[in-house]
Amino acid sequence: MSLKEMALKLDPSCTTNSLSNYLWSDAPDENKWADCVHCGMCLESCPTYELTGQEQHSPRGRVHLIKSVAEGKLEVNEQFMDPVFTCLDCRACTTACPADVDVGGLIEEARGQVRQAMPLTGWKGSVSKLFLQGIFPHQTRLNSMGSLLKFYQKSGMQKVVRKTKLINVMPRHLVEMEAIMPEVKEPVRKKYKNEKVIKAKGETRHEVSFLTGCVMDVMFSDINESTINVLTRNGNDVNIPQNQTCCGALHVHAGDRETGRKLAKQNIEAFKDSEKVIVNAAGCGCALQEYPELFREDPEWHEKAEEFAAKVEDISKYLHDTGYEKPKAELNNRITYHDACHLAHGQGVRKEPRDILLDIPGVEMVHMPNADRCCGSAGIYNITNPEMAGAVLESKMQNVPEDVEMISMGNPGCMLQMAMGVQKYGRNQKVVHTIQLLDWAYQKEGELKEGE
Repeated sequence: MSLKEMALKLDPSCTTNSLSNYLWSDAPDENKWADCVHCGMCLESCPTYELTGQEQHSPRGRVHLIKSVAEGKLEVNEQFMDPVFTCLDCRACTTACPADVDVGGLIEEARGQVRQAMPLTGWKGSVSKLFLQGIFPHQTRLNSMGSLLKFYQKSGMQKVVRKTKLINVMPRHLVEMEAIMPEVKEPVRKKYKNEKVIKAKGETRHEVSFLTGCVMDVMFSDINESTINVLTRNGNDVNIPQNQTCCGALHVHAGDRETGRKLAKQNIEAFKDSEKVIVNAAGCGCALQEYPELFREDPEWHEKAEEFAAKVEDISKYLHDTGYEKPKAELNNRITYHDACHLAHGQGVRKEPRDILLDIPGVEMVHMPNADRCCGSAGIYNITNPEMAGAVLESKMQNVPEDVEMISMGNPGCMLQMAMGVQKYGRNQKVVHTIQLLDWAYQKEGELKEGE
């Protein structure tokens, strides 16, 4: 019995198209590849093609493979899976493409087909199920994980593990991640759970809702706190819906589109009464804006997803468009800026965060060549593809100016990856979120006023 016959027997929802070797619904959309003429304009933008020089690891090569499966020329197998999952999904190719071919969308749809045809098994399957389905969608479990990490850091256990080198039983790339793990603090969603609205400081100009994120609120709650401070400082009442959940970006990247849809539905319902949904993590913001892609075959939810996606905005763009108070205190730092892929390529936000940084007195901006080149984080790519991610990071660090004190960006995954690069290559720069810098300037301004 062929794979197609087996799939049809096990799942009647499988496509009955006799030509295509995509066997399940939600297959790659041919409208996304129709405009690709294989011109090669995308090649120089692709980190994996740059490192391998192999056509199957280029955007046009991947598009050709995805199209070939739809035409019945190739099957969904290991040879197809490798190029599809080696892609960083950084979207730089779409920026470079004259026809705006949505390679990222095709990759994510193809991964969905691969994971249904070839589910993860063994320890990889167990670990994937544990985190993607057992932890990330459940805030209480995430908080428990955060509490364990906080205990690990505060109890002295972390020092013992490092001093005795017990940490070295882990794979090298996980050891490197542990070394730069930020200090875990109280999640803001937990801190403000009894407050319906966090009131603006002064006159209320707008009311917004805030997506706190899952890992973001556990590992980077200080950035979430800075985001709330900056929003309220600039006349925004902030609402944090307690029934919000993980954005689903990691699930969609991993090919688990069904869980991605479940999380999307929960967030759409959680924010249905919101006029604006503010996000401070580039990957999350991009995923939220692309919810309609998950419901291409569900008209009712597609309409709801489009309405929701129109509300979503990155914090830097929101502040830039609605106006914000320029701080008066000086920070006096040399700073360079890294474009997170899903902010620059995914959402088209480039100028706004740079303008915010330039509006902080004393900040000296230093240009980073290829600032929008991927750092290798790509969700959990640096865990699933550590060698390629490491090579991409090495290339990225070569472009980071050495004479800066801080590297600013707008995505937590990038912050962890760049912090690893700083440590690995002997730099001494501090990796920060753009909104943190604005918050610090406001705080310093307040301190100066108190001292007068």
